Amino acid sequence: NQDPMKPMESGDFLGQIAQFSTVSGIGDLQTSFAEFASSVSNDQALQAANLVGRRVSVPLQAGVLAAAGSIDGELTLPASSPDVVINISDQAGQLIKTIPLGTQSTGTVPFSWDGTRADGTSAAPGLYNIDARARIDGQNFELDTQISANVESVTLGGLGKPLQLNLSGLGSVPFSNVSRIF
Repeated sequence: NQDPMKPMESGDFLGQIAQFSTVSGIGDLQTSFAEFASSVSNDQALQAANLVGRRVSVPLQAGVLAAAGSIDGELTLPASSPDVVINISDQAGQLIKTIPLGTQSTGTVPFSWDGTRADGTSAAPGLYNIDARARIDGQNFELDTQISANVESVTLGGLGKPLQLNLSGLGSVPFSNVSRIF
């Protein structure tokens, strides 16, 4: 709305045109960014779909023992330890087996449980809890474990929800939690 008796100076007029142009540019930028975000999401979905049927390593405190199979994983030691152990327990919390890993250096330590109980018999297939512990400088520490698991399917995330990998017998985990692909 301009008063014809008081026309705007050319500088004011050019300033308004620049403001309109800036607002239009911001709108175009938002549209471009939304298209880019959609493209990244689609790319992640394609990557995750390629994981179906493969094994991945994810941070979990449990693993699935298949018939005549094993539970494999790794733990990360923040410092060297003279005493590292893995405790395997069933879903009722009953200790099945303790696996002594002995003295270990700082870093990644792989482990594997072949499904045998402490008495030498085979454990039934199913879900087992993995508890890793280490003594460091005279104190006991509970350690996080990375467990290898089979990817059964992928669930695409909706608005604001991450892409999920559905692991055999272990439920779903965010795609971003995958630390290794086998």
